Amino acid sequence: MPLTLRVDGEPWRAHLRTVVESHPGIVPVAKGNGYGFGIAKLARRADWLGVDTVAVGMYEEAPQVLPRFAGDVLVMTPWRPESPWPSEAARRTIHTLGRSEDLQTLADRHPGSRVVVEGLTTMTRHGLPRQELAAAVSTTRALRVEGVALHLPMAGDRLAEAEEWCAKLTSVDLATTTVFVSHLDDTELRALISRWPSLTVRPRIGTDLWLGNRGVLHPVATVLEVHQVRRGQRVGYRQRSVPRDGWLLVLCGGTAHGIGLEAPTAGVTVRSRGIALAKGGLESAGFALSPFTVDGRRRWFAEPPQMQVSMVFVPARRAVPAVGDEVPVDVRFTTTTFDTVHIS
Repeated sequence: MPLTLRVDGEPWRAHLRTVVESHPGIVPVAKGNGYGFGIAKLARRADWLGVDTVAVGMYEEAPQVLPRFAGDVLVMTPWRPESPWPSEAARRTIHTLGRSEDLQTLADRHPGSRVVVEGLTTMTRHGLPRQELAAAVSTTRALRVEGVALHLPMAGDRLAEAEEWCAKLTSVDLATTTVFVSHLDDTELRALISRWPSLTVRPRIGTDLWLGNRGVLHPVATVLEVHQVRRGQRVGYRQRSVPRDGWLLVLCGGTAHGIGLEAPTAGVTVRSRGIALAKGGLESAGFALSPFTVDGRRRWFAEPPQMQVSMVFVPARRAVPAVGDEVPVDVRFTTTTFDTVHIS
């Protein structure tokens, strides 16, 4: 009786094909929890799509992809001297390098390794500053440079920043004309490609590929128990009292699945900040809205979610499901681990 992701297979597959066909050179990203599907499933799907490269976040994720995908695997976390070395699949592994000293160390230890040079964008996360790109040319002669990688922010003038890097790449002898880019939208991608015809632009795409058609993705939780409760009755680990007569539902899905865990939000608008403030006030008083929908409305947690189950309260005179039924659950796919994924 699991937390399940049900997928309408044909429209989902059609969406995947459309995205791949409309983005020449696409590099699907399969990292973290595999956007809710799991990395292994995405690796097999990427192989089915016929792409030549898949990007993973970390070296520890590569073993889930390499046996299931026939092409190359680009590791986006920069290589460090202490990084695992995938000797059994070295020819299919592309390393990301973002520091001059690491480029030199890799060239000394494993000459001929396939690498992309990460540029330090305004994300200010990993990468080589633009002014150091020319100095890296001599070191990279001992390596096989597959391109320059740009992990761009989700705000600001990303196109202008990408163009600055393209200009820099064409002015140095880095033995590559390929640029891997993240977080450019379709309009920006078309503009970059048209303005720099001498370069090969390869978009790395994760969310818009795997989760771009949300209407065909249906997360559901199995109902494990249904208890009728009275006002004032104490329930759960913390023995909180029920606010009124109604029903207590025990549902599959807890903190081990990512239920009840939230990543910080940007809060960039007055409305979003107001919602966060109101929600924080309710939670401080012991109330928290659950992601589970019963009888057309999201219901309140009866207490904080447990490791594998959640308890939610449904007022009397509301339709309640039976044990074994499934109820919709609104999740953030990148932080949710499903017990099962069914693709029709």
